[in-house]
Amino acid sequence: LHRQAEQTCRQLVRTQEEHERLLQAAVKQAEGLEHNLRSAEAVLAEKVAQLEDVQAQLSRNKLLIEDLREENRGFSMSLQAAELKQKSTEEKNQLLEEQASALKQLVGKITPASLSG
Repeated sequence: LHRQAEQTCRQLVRTQEEHERLLQAAVKQAEGLEHNLRSAEAVLAEKVAQLEDVQAQLSRNKLLIEDLREENRGFSMSLQAAELKQKSTEEKNQLLEEQASALKQLVGKITPASLSG
């Protein structure tokens, strides 16, 4: 009976030692997982900061694009006004050229008449 008790005691000690080794391995694994989690959190925080920067840049770009569109509308209206003015000027030039030609013909007719008279 005494021998059986000693064997049982030794078996319990071995089982306890095995449990302690398993517990130490689990603690070590948990520490590794905790470290990995902290690293992942740091990477995610960095990515969040990068995304916030990108979002801010996109917002600035949207405002710049809208400003450029507004400026472009102004240029378009100025160009349209300039084209209308150019067309009007060309029409006036054409009319002046026609008047100058008619005046030249009239002067040509009057000049010989005044020389002969």
